[in-house]
Amino acid sequence: MNKYQYKVKGVDYEVEIAEVEGNIAKVNVNGIPFEVELQKPINAAKHPTMTSPKVQAPRPAAAPAAAPVAAAPAPAAAPVGAGNAVKAPLPGTITEIKVQVGQQVNQGDTLIVLEAMKMANNIESDYTGQVTSIVVKQGDTVMEGAVLLTIA
Repeated sequence: MNKYQYKVKGVDYEVEIAEVEGNIAKVNVNGIPFEVELQKPINAAKHPTMTSPKVQAPRPAAAPAAAPVAAAPAPAAAPVGAGNAVKAPLPGTITEIKVQVGQQVNQGDTLIVLEAMKMANNIESDYTGQVTSIVVKQGDTVMEGAVLLTIA
């Protein structure tokens, strides 16, 4: 298991590469599991240090393409959809998701409740449109700038 320290836009990330099978790498970013799809398979035995595998980053410009932090989430979470990303304004824990994929929302509607420092913070929509994906689930811990959902 390899561990790396990354800093992306001033935010520190601890990335632990647990396993690589074909073109899928299983990684933990700050303790949150992700599956990273590599552009081409690598032989882990030939590359034991696995220096910055390239990933296909479905999340909008959250991090450089070489950093595992921009990887697709584990299958339990929905993939990032098309549209405008709604991001976490601060690190915290998702306590409630008030919308569903396909739901129409208006600017100012409460989308998600995020607990940070023992306070509930309503994450409101900056957009009017339809929810195309929800990337988090109740109980998830997110970092500042993490994509929560998308609205098109």
